[in-house]
Amino acid sequence: MVFETKKDVLDWYERQERTLTPKYVSAIDWAGVRSHSLDEKLVPVLFYMRDVETLTDMYYRELRRTPTGKDPHISKFMERWGVEELTHGELLNRFLNELGYESDEKWQDQVKRAVSREYHANSYMITTLTNLVGKRFTATHMTFGAIHEMSTLQAYRRLSKIARHPVLTYLLDGIIREESAHSKFYWSVARLELGRSRIARRLSRSIIEHFWAPVGQGSIPKERTDYTIATLFGDAAGIDVVDKLVTQRIRRLPGFTDLTKINETAKRIAAAAMQPGIA
Repeated sequence: MVFETKKDVLDWYERQERTLTPKYVSAIDWAGVRSHSLDEKLVPVLFYMRDVETLTDMYYRELRRTPTGKDPHISKFMERWGVEELTHGELLNRFLNELGYESDEKWQDQVKRAVSREYHANSYMITTLTNLVGKRFTATHMTFGAIHEMSTLQAYRRLSKIARHPVLTYLLDGIIREESAHSKFYWSVARLELGRSRIARRLSRSIIEHFWAPVGQGSIPKERTDYTIATLFGDAAGIDVVDKLVTQRIRRLPGFTDLTKINETAKRIAAAAMQPGIA
């Protein structure tokens, strides 16, 4: 499906029904979580995913201060996107609780307070720069979003495949369906924005090449990001997933036909994790 305008993309997105409805969530077999084994190496991955989803509210507030966030079609999408992402974090937290990793009532506030001052300072600087550039930066925002959403989507799929935990699989299936719709929105709007301006294409490509980092890195310590990527994508099959289902799809965007940054990053992290003394 090829969209001609951002309104077309938003109309498509709003026709997609939520997967994680009360009915779907009520069918999760929470009592059966401990009845199935889960490799302990995946627990930090679950915490990382929970925290990234929880910080979506922070990213949303940052974007709303820019021309991108003020775009009526993008802001309408983000209202629902923000709610869905927070739901993903809450459900992952519930799974961890049922697995035996308790969190208190203020765990979300704790996740947000753990974000470094350096991150907030960088965010302020980037927001200021974005406002100076104006609407031409929207293509960059949407391309970043497309890469992050596609990476997240494939991370959930890899986690489900590696874990082989029936309750987690059911939970992740619901999250995956919603993340898939997010990915399509970001990618579709990025294509439109990149296609209409050579300046936007050059700016986006330069920013991605020099400043892109895996989703969550910066707001969450790099070692946690690297651990998650190495655990989920650290073998040949994982790198192949990154190439085919993230990089090659981003290469279909105007100005990104020869992008190698995402593959190189995944390979570098995977190689580092295999060095002696690195967990």
